[in-house]
Amino acid sequence: MSFLKKSAFSFAALTFCFAVVLETKPAAASFSVVADGLDNVRGLSFGPDGSLYVTEAGVGGDQLCSASFTFPGQQACIGPSGAVTRIKDGKQERVLTNLPSYALSPTSNQGIGANDIQFDAAGNPYLLIGLSAGVNYNNTPLNSPNFGELYKVDFNTGALTSIADISSYEFAKDPTVLLPNGAVGSNPYSFTIDGDTAYIANANRNEVLSVNLDGSNLKTLVEFPDQTLTTPTQEIKYQAVPTGVAIGPDQALYVSQLTGVPIPEGKANIFRVGEDGKATVYADGFTQLTDLGFDTEGNLYALQFANQAFYKGNLDGSLIQIAPDGTRRTLLSGNGLESATALTIGPDGAVYVSSKGDRPVVGQVLRIDPKAIPESSSALGVVAFGALGVGSYLKRKRR
Repeated sequence: MSFLKKSAFSFAALTFCFAVVLETKPAAASFSVVADGLDNVRGLSFGPDGSLYVTEAGVGGDQLCSASFTFPGQQACIGPSGAVTRIKDGKQERVLTNLPSYALSPTSNQGIGANDIQFDAAGNPYLLIGLSAGVNYNNTPLNSPNFGELYKVDFNTGALTSIADISSYEFAKDPTVLLPNGAVGSNPYSFTIDGDTAYIANANRNEVLSVNLDGSNLKTLVEFPDQTLTTPTQEIKYQAVPTGVAIGPDQALYVSQLTGVPIPEGKANIFRVGEDGKATVYADGFTQLTDLGFDTEGNLYALQFANQAFYKGNLDGSLIQIAPDGTRRTLLSGNGLESATALTIGPDGAVYVSSKGDRPVVGQVLRIDPKAIPESSSALGVVAFGALGVGSYLKRKRR
């Protein structure tokens, strides 16, 4: 699947809301499970050989245990338990291991670590590891790469070459933003590649970065300002929290928004970022998105983590299709999709979605074929998803 702002959860916190928007009613979609048994499953992408690669944020470990900065009442630990799994010819195999992982202990829920994987036009793989490196101490697990960096991967040797040290970049830009444990307030969550450039959504910093694949010219492409929720009694500021990034048919950059506390319903947007670097709203009315992507026909797919706030106990998620003319259709809502953290479009035109992405052992990748889902005449459907910072928000409400 936030992210590490002073009073907000990391994406791992995953707090959610409910929203209703005009679109078609969810059809009784059929899907297949193409991978299971994954630990805090996150990003996914198809390689040049047609294999599907999936990142697992891992289950933490037994190192540097301390009070969780996402759930202060619980303990969290670090360890080299993250991985990249390959699904090829029906076989599921971890092809890269010993990646850094941070998760609650002893449940191993809400893992943060290997967040996303993408391939360039030449078929070279790149891996994004979330969270951030420590400034006042070393939070890198033994025999593991650093948190908070974009790496080029050699699957033959298992070697990782750092392309962008996002932690150092963010600290240099704003050295005042540190977590209580001394780590940089940063959590790069997902990225996409276009030509020789990677575009990275740093959810905690409310911005999208760009960097050349040779490691040069790391910079902030667009920053998303705080937004305002107006109620009858007050105005409440909340953060944008960008999550997914995708290149559209018009070559513009599209960004999905999670939103921060107080988790305003129906206020999450999909932004379009043009050549001038300005962000405009392309589609609105969502509640806390985690990812998005385009198919070859120009349809945009948006993913919601859950249809109700997670603390209500119902983690059913939703996948929504947005046609080029703006028509919306819910392809799957619940019925096996829950805690949805990422999506990718396969070479077969199907949408592959990471499900149950907030916990260990039970994570899955689902294959959903939009063409197999009949159209519906209903004009109303459910779009939902969630955000961060609920812990601190609920704490304030209890006072």
